[in-house]
This record gives sequence, structure tokens and C-alpha cells, in this order.
Amino acid sequence: MSTVIYPSPIFGPIKSRRLGVSLGINLLPGDGKVCTFDCVYCECGFNAERRPKSKLPTRQKVAEALEAKLQQMQAEGMIPDVLTFAGNGEPTAHPDFALIIDDTIRLRNRYCPTAKVSVLTNATRINRKDVFEALKLVDNNIVKLDTVDAAYIARVDRPVGHYDVDELIACMRDFVGKCVVQTMFMKGVDADGVSVDNTTPQYVDPWLEAVVSIAPREVMIYTIDRETPMSGLQKASREELDAIVARLIARGIKASASY
Repeated sequence: MSTVIYPSPIFGPIKSRRLGVSLGINLLPGDGKVCTFDCVYCECGFNAERRPKSKLPTRQKVAEALEAKLQQMQAEGMIPDVLTFAGNGEPTAHPDFALIIDDTIRLRNRYCPTAKVSVLTNATRINRKDVFEALKLVDNNIVKLDTVDAAYIARVDRPVGHYDVDELIACMRDFVGKCVVQTMFMKGVDADGVSVDNTTPQYVDPWLEAVVSIAPREVMIYTIDRETPMSGLQKASREELDAIVARLIARGIKASASY
């Protein structure tokens, strides 16, 4: 069982595989997980087994903690490459997400103007106007799309509540290139012994067409790198990821893989 739970509201800085020196902003409680997905591969574990007892950090607490950390880093001569909204679940689930984005951009401009503001989102709430408009303001709006297959999403990403992949792909198109698509590729089987391999043409071909229709600024693909709460899951190979990247590049889309 995975036990990675991040401090709240600020953690790090850490070295990100994809983003560089990243100062984390966790809008969820520091003692558990709150997410609109319940992915079988999530390093924070399953929702039901990581329910927090504390409340969400307030907008004021996030801003105060972020400013204090940026002041400390500035005094130490450290400049983050990126301020990353991530942590123990889905950041856009915070009711003040849009206002917190405004605060973060203001503080970034004051203390570390070269740093990028990034949001790692599972895209479940991008059909909300306030969330959509806030994501348009950040430098790296990184939206998850593991597949376009509804059955796979239900079995692997396990949305909490309503989830319509076609509706959310349409919202991704509405960013008009102001997004980065992020996709987890993996292999192995789930707890019922059913394959979770989404590296096959059955899954890659329609996903690729959806990505082309979205026309993102970039695509980041990756595979399992940490302990997962469900056993039986396996990493996709470097060769499999490289082949998918090559197909994206051939279609004119900037792409990279993290192994």
C-alpha cells in the first residue's frame, strides 16, 4: 500500500521528472487525500483508505505559507523553476481554486518572476467556468487524459461522480492550445486479473486522434515510478513510450516521455 501523503499547503522544493525544481502547492489536507479520481496507480493511495480528518487549507493560509516560503528561498538564493499545484488529490476541487491562482501569480511576480505556475489536474472540473478561466492564466495547464475508452477510465481512473470523457475533450479543445496533455501508460493487471495495458493500438490509436483534435501545446507521457496501491501494475517500457512519442511527433505535436 502506498503511503505518500504530502504536507499542506506548501511542500518541497523537489526535483520533478518533467518540470525541474518544483515548489509544491497542496490545496488538500496534509493528513489525507481528496480527489475526484480514485486511480489504481495513485501514489497517495485509495480515497477510502486515506480520508483526512483536517479541513482544506484556507485561501489566506495558502497565500501566507507560499509567501513565507518564497521569502525564505529568496534569502537563501534559491529560485524555483516552477510553482506546482499538486499533492494529495485534485487541486481544482478546492472551492477557492481560481482565487488562489490569482494570489499565486501575484506572489510569483513579486518573488520569482522567472518561475512558471503549473497545475496538474485530472480535468474532471475543467467544464466549470471559474476553473477553466483560472487554468487559462497559468503557464503550464497540465490536463490528464489516460485514454478515451470509458470502460478503461471507469476501471482504472475510477472517477468519483459524473465523468464524460467526450465533454472534457471538448473543453480541452476550448483551451485553443493553452494546455499540456499528460497521460499515464502502464501494463499489468488489476485486482480482478483484467489487463490495464493501454499501450496497445486499441487504446493508443483513438487516444492519438483525440490528442490531435485537442491540439495541445505539448504532450507529456509517463509510466509508473512509485509504489502503487494496487498490486499487479507494471511499468510501460522505454521502447513503448518512445514509439508513442514518435507517433505524436509525426503528427506535428511536441511530445516527451518520462520513464
